[in-house]
Amino acid sequence: MDNILLVTKGHPFEREPFFEVFDSMPAVNWTHVEQPAAQALFNVKQAAAYDAFVMYDMPGIGFRGDGPPDFAVPSEDYKQGLLELVEEGHGFVFLHHAVAGWPTWDEYAEILGGRFLYMPGRLRGRNLPDSGYRHGVEHTVRVVGEHPVTAGIAPSFSITDELYLFEVFEDSVQPLLASDYEFTRDNFYSAAKAVAEGKMFDNEGWEHEPGSNLIGWAHERGKSRIVYLQCGDDPVAYASAEFRQLIKNAIGWVAEHD
Repeated sequence: MDNILLVTKGHPFEREPFFEVFDSMPAVNWTHVEQPAAQALFNVKQAAAYDAFVMYDMPGIGFRGDGPPDFAVPSEDYKQGLLELVEEGHGFVFLHHAVAGWPTWDEYAEILGGRFLYMPGRLRGRNLPDSGYRHGVEHTVRVVGEHPVTAGIAPSFSITDELYLFEVFEDSVQPLLASDYEFTRDNFYSAAKAVAEGKMFDNEGWEHEPGSNLIGWAHERGKSRIVYLQCGDDPVAYASAEFRQLIKNAIGWVAEHD
């Protein structure tokens, strides 16, 4: 039995269908804590009660509705606690919008292996545009890496879900899953237009280079095993048997550490 801490808040989601994903896993015992209260558990002592953290949160971003979002800086205690967890070998599974968390803290992006930018910003020494999003994309996912996370998953499967045109640190992660969708500017909408201008589904005047088609990866940082799965926007995606198996596999893999 794997004991996990399931962390949410910062982005809306349908609670009952999402939590049912974890109820369907008899080998997983989950405890749910929302941000910011969850930050008190990001230290070696408190985290010892859990085999892994599953992150479906988006901390550090406050949406205003009348302009660009406010970006918060994480406390030094929280940063130190998280970095110590990574060095000690605590496991993390990050899902979907969690890749946008803590936009002012570059090390957080390195821990995840990428970043979704709600506003134009600077990352890894480059000035970057805001990222793109597209809801309800029916696409085919290919398994591109043999790994415990992809064990038992068909070589390809279909899913309908939201996709991101965002920053993926391909030089730092082990690819697991790739989409057949075209990750180009014309197929996505500007995140900044949506949150800062209230213009949903708009990409007029927005430019973005073609992006990575990776939607799932693993890597090890410090002694920790870390997995990111881009899947998981809504109940349609939650119901995917492949997505559920990937989460189950990911929990099992990151929970095993020396």
